[in-house]
Amino acid sequence: MSAIPSNLPLRNDLIGEEPYGAPQLDVPVCLNVNENPYAPNPDVCDDIARRVRDIAPTLNRYPDREHIALRRAFSDYLAKESDTRLAVDQLWAANGSNEIMLQIFQAFGGPGRKALGFAPTYSMYPEYARDTFTQWVTVPRNDDFTLNIERAVAAIGEVRPSIVLVTSPNNPTGTPLSMDETTQLLEACEQASVDGAADGVHPILVVDEAYVEFRTPGVPSAVTLIDKHPNIAVSRTMSKAFAFAGARVGYVAANKGIIDSLRIVRMPYHLSAVTQAAALAALEHTDEQLSTVAHLRQTREQTAAWLAQQTYKGAALTVAHSESNFVYFGVFDDRDFIFRSLLERGVLIRDVGPDGWLRVCMGTDDEMARFREAFSEVLRLAESR
Repeated sequence: MSAIPSNLPLRNDLIGEEPYGAPQLDVPVCLNVNENPYAPNPDVCDDIARRVRDIAPTLNRYPDREHIALRRAFSDYLAKESDTRLAVDQLWAANGSNEIMLQIFQAFGGPGRKALGFAPTYSMYPEYARDTFTQWVTVPRNDDFTLNIERAVAAIGEVRPSIVLVTSPNNPTGTPLSMDETTQLLEACEQASVDGAADGVHPILVVDEAYVEFRTPGVPSAVTLIDKHPNIAVSRTMSKAFAFAGARVGYVAANKGIIDSLRIVRMPYHLSAVTQAAALAALEHTDEQLSTVAHLRQTREQTAAWLAQQTYKGAALTVAHSESNFVYFGVFDDRDFIFRSLLERGVLIRDVGPDGWLRVCMGTDDEMARFREAFSEVLRLAESR
């Protein structure tokens, strides 16, 4: 809990707010923040150290503020991963996709502007809106957490937002968005107007693909739509599948006009030389960095199937379809009891989203075995209450 003295001139709209963040607790099994549980292999670590060592003598100078080499590396990666070749000026990187999102809100949000999302979704989105004085508006998803596309399209025309933000796979539910649905949202944005903007201005569609590498193989990414649609931006990260959360590297693919808009609001030299060097080293080892993705995908399917066989107070658990590295499950009349009881057994998951639902990230095989053991104990305990 923060303890901000009442005599500080904190912004009125921030009084009573708490810093965002999932719990950081020292427990044996941490399955709450959707990291890749497998560390980079020693060869990757050696190359990261070598690259950082090579640029260390230049740290008295500012880094390349346009991070051209890194943007080229992302272009090469997307050409391989999504079969889409983008130019350097269609790519932009920052300190995690969180900073990318904040830059999007800084550039396209602001007083008098609205951002439209689809709940439940990532809990940081309303904070980006708050921090940029952007009005945050949500449309509910269907009961199975899929997007109600008719309702979504109608809301774009009615709300007239400057930003339409959709996550695929969705956090916290893992729900994917089809290419057809993405295209329908894009077409609605291309027809809609924006409150507080001049005639002829249309919303941008931001597709957050933080977990996209965990999708079913062969399913296309929204980056394939960029060259045909100037109003789409696709945000990605190296924090999840790429096993690079500690380095804080995110990036966005979009039309040059969107990228140039972000360059207006970015802080000078926002991406350090050390960060750029580490990211370049990791991108040279793409296959190694992503080598555990298939196994984590299999672990997700096995965990979802196992959870669907469990019962809580006589009823089978509901498990949301996930294309991510986590599984969303419920419904519990006292999810806090389940959460706390697991924590008492050294297993930390996440109580997030609609009441009654919980999220577990995929860990190592040993961690998942411990989760199943602890969760079985907690379910038996719940039955005896």
